[in-house]
Amino acid sequence: MFLTFAKIGLFTFGGGYTMISMIENNCVEKKRWITHDEMMNVTVIAESTPGPIAINCATFIGYK
Repeated sequence: MFLTFAKIGLFTFGGGYTMISMIENNCVEKKRWITHDEMMNVTVIAESTPGPIAINCATFIGYK
């Protein structure tokens, strides 16, 4: 899990909103750690909590 998010962090330019699509691609489609509906819920929760959205998404996916 660390390597997946490290790659996303290293090779993504444009901020947290750009990372969401890569997080979804890796965690939903390739690794199948969560479903698409869970990813949408994670994105909404990460958007409403304080802090960077990509870090919040990674934290919620790691918790799941």
